[in-house]
Amino acid sequence: MSQFDEYGKVHMVDVTGKDETVRTARGFARVILSKETLEKIKRGEVHKGEVLTVAKIAGIMASKKVSELIPLCHPLNLAFSDLTFRLIDEPPSIEIESFVSLKGVTGVEMEALTSVSIAALTIYDMCKSLEKGIEIKDIYLLEKSGGKSGDYRREK
Repeated sequence: MSQFDEYGKVHMVDVTGKDETVRTARGFARVILSKETLEKIKRGEVHKGEVLTVAKIAGIMASKKVSELIPLCHPLNLAFSDLTFRLIDEPPSIEIESFVSLKGVTGVEMEALTSVSIAALTIYDMCKSLEKGIEIKDIYLLEKSGGKSGDYRREK
């Protein structure tokens, strides 16, 4: 399926005839920051609030708004969306993983990727007063399941 019709014009893919299946996806992102900023996050000393709690809420909210952000993405009724965070001391960083699922006719890869992206941007926003050199890196799909194209798992 393509987002271009026979005349080369852009259009939303018609998923009317597709079978509903359980579809899942996991996304990943990494935020690189200083040891000092990471320690402040751990101790809850960031003046804007609880960084990881706010980032989790932002990521979940973002997963439900993908069709409003990315042209031609179908609006989806997600069954589940969640994020986990892993704080790494060396090199100082935060790893973000999302998990999104539904029973539907189209995949949730973009929802998983948008979720980690917005969570990472939220961490940046909440910590930018502490340091300007924060980096957001390594945004990618870890795995997806369901649908006609089958399952995918990123090779390590």
